Amino acid sequence: MAHAAEHENPLYGVMAEYDSVQALVDASRHAVAHGYSVLEAYSPIPIEELNDIIHRKRTKLSRIILAGGLAGLATGFAMQYWMSAVDYPMNVGGRPYATWTAFVVPSFELTILFSSLAAAIGMFLLNGLPQPYHPVFNVERFSLASSDKFFLVIESADPRFDKAETTRFLEGQGAKGVYDVAA
Repeated sequence: MAHAAEHENPLYGVMAEYDSVQALVDASRHAVAHGYSVLEAYSPIPIEELNDIIHRKRTKLSRIILAGGLAGLATGFAMQYWMSAVDYPMNVGGRPYATWTAFVVPSFELTILFSSLAAAIGMFLLNGLPQPYHPVFNVERFSLASSDKFFLVIESADPRFDKAETTRFLEGQGAKGVYDVAA
């Protein structure tokens, strides 16, 4: 019977509420040391330490931007070569049809254009945007995350996640409250 109830109201994760930056940082450090890897912290101010603790893996964004830049560079050179040497060759003073030095500035500009477009599109896709709704908003106390409270969410997608054990773990980390986050 409980198994059917889980499918009706699936659990996104377990959320712990903290009163201070240091409590959130300490709880995050302990959670990662305890083996949790799919977790997220929410706070009203940026906390630089949390990025190093929670988001240790490297982002794919730099590779996406590099690919966009290389595509822009190749597009710039190919477009200019096609126009100068293939589509409309013009012999001006016996110079060669395709001189790569003349292609540098426009190719550089296309490199920047493609890189910036790849960065913008890549950030949207990697961040899962647009996302008008997130399960953490199902917890009533989460509205305080924009004013003076700090929250740590361990998601049910974590391989180590067990609802009872994760709840006990977060309660043991000095949480002011621990809440289930419905998906």
